[in-house]
Parts: sequence; structure tokens; C-alpha cells
Amino acid sequence: MPLPTYQQLTQRTDAPTGSSWHLFTEHPERGMANFAGPHQIRRAADCVTRGHAFNLDYALDAFDPPMSKTRGIPRHHITAKHDQARDDHLDDFHLQATTQIDGLRHRRASGHGFYNGVPDEEITPCSPRLGVQLWAEQPLAGRGLLIDIDGLLRQRGTPLCHRAAPALTPDLLDDALAAQDCSPEPGDLIMVHTGWAHWYLTTTPEQRTETRAERRATGFAQTRSLAAWCWDHRIALMATDTFAVEVLPVLSDGDFHDSAPEDDGMMHQELIAKLGLPLGELWNLATLVQDSRTTGRWDSLLTVKPLNLTGGVGSPANATALR
Repeated sequence: MPLPTYQQLTQRTDAPTGSSWHLFTEHPERGMANFAGPHQIRRAADCVTRGHAFNLDYALDAFDPPMSKTRGIPRHHITAKHDQARDDHLDDFHLQATTQIDGLRHRRASGHGFYNGVPDEEITPCSPRLGVQLWAEQPLAGRGLLIDIDGLLRQRGTPLCHRAAPALTPDLLDDALAAQDCSPEPGDLIMVHTGWAHWYLTTTPEQRTETRAERRATGFAQTRSLAAWCWDHRIALMATDTFAVEVLPVLSDGDFHDSAPEDDGMMHQELIAKLGLPLGELWNLATLVQDSRTTGRWDSLLTVKPLNLTGGVGSPANATALR
């Protein structure tokens, strides 16, 4: 039986409106990652023609201090039992402080619970329910499709002003894809290049301090149209080089102020808690996009291997694109 459209999801009465709860029966707690299965992986292997590998992760301490004021950078310690050997460990290791993937226990659906109705008491350390280990034991892999919104707007003569934290729309995704002469396929792992992370890391210290203090970041507007774009295209991952995928501060006219009052109407609950969509944030797409602009190839075999941490809320992405 075919899956419903997003519009049909918003009319559900057997589950939260706009949710995919209980629609994935074989691996229910992997959410939309289920769209990238063996068929998609085999097809993505055809993207590897030159033998080039691209790292998509920033260093663990790249964002110092992190945009989130509740997170810190890890402190690295090297120890030795004797002078011929070394061990090491990290203190204050926040798993979502740099290039990362949000797991499905990162956000509840207000008034309903975690994805698929997993009860709060099961969202604990070492409990497997909705943990990132589900995407480590069976890694996310498939065709990575890079969408260059930054390049599109530069070509139009209207480059993004990241200091102003502009809001993006799904129309820009479609326009960029048309300019790239490619289209999404079910199971794609989408990567959106805006240039925000590169701008943030290379701007002045004063501007970084101001941006962090004001919690301002380029991202997608909080609209049902973005949720519909992701679901109706059956994507398995939405990753961007922005802080939160969605624009911050939250738009005053966003669609989710009533349903997500705790976060001032953020869209995370719609994408994570309701749809079960893996979100990638702060991805390092600069080198990959330069290769795409040079070669005209926008797809790759993409692998995403979170830490195998039972019950993890999020994780460094450990993402690699192969071409």
C-alpha cells in the first residue's frame, strides 16, 4: 500500500497530524532513514567513478565556542602508562557541538510524545529506544544529492547575507535543482549548501560573538511546505551547513507557534518528532561544492555513521561522500 502524501498526513486522526507514526513497519524507529534501503545503496554506487573521497565533518573543536550556549568544546587529554605508549580521552564532549546528526529522541512532539509514541520513561541513557545506535548498526547510506542554494543566489546577483540570518524556502531547493539539471529521487540523502558555516568560521571574532549572542542563523522558514517537500520527495536525510536547518530566530509568522510553544514555534518537532526525519547540522560542504561546481556532478555515494552509542540523542555525523 503506498504511503500517504504529506497533505494526507495532516489529516490523520489515528496519530499526530503531520506525522508518519507507525507507517514504517519493518524498522519503525529508524523513521525516514528507511527510505534509503539496499536498492538506493546499489544505485548510489554508480556515482563513484573517479575514486575521490570527501570529508564532510568539521573538527570537533571547530566551533569555539559553539553556537549553542549549553554546549562546549571537548578537552583532549593524552595519558601514558609508560613512555612507550599513549592513550587519550575527552572531557566535556557534547555530541552536537559541531558537524552532527540529530537523532529521533532529540525532540518530542508537544502534547503527544516522542516519535511513534515512545514513552518518556524509555528515553534514558543506555535505553535503545530511538537512539542514534539504530543509524550506526545500520548506517545511513545512499545517493547524496548536493543542492547549492548559495551558488544559485550568487548567480542571480543576490547572495545570501548571513549576518541578517535570511529565511530560505523550498522554492529555492527546486530552483537550485533546476539550475543543476538534476532532481531528487526517493531515498536521497539531501545536503544543502548555503555557505553559512564557512561564513561563521571565517568572519570576525566580534561578528561570531554577536551572532551567537543573538542566536541568529540562516535556515529554512518554519513552514509546512518544507515538511511537505521532505516527505513527498521521500528523502532519508536533510543535512545543511547551517546551525539548526531552520532559520533562527524563529519567524513570527511561522506555521508552528501553537504546536511547538516551548521552542517559540521551531520546526524540529515537525521534522524529527512527527516525520522521523534525520537532520544534519553544521556540515562541512565547502570542498564538496567546489568539486561539484567544477565537474557539474552533484551526486555521490554518501555514508553517515553516527557513534554506536546506545540511547544517544545525537552524534557527530562521520559523513563521507565518494565520487
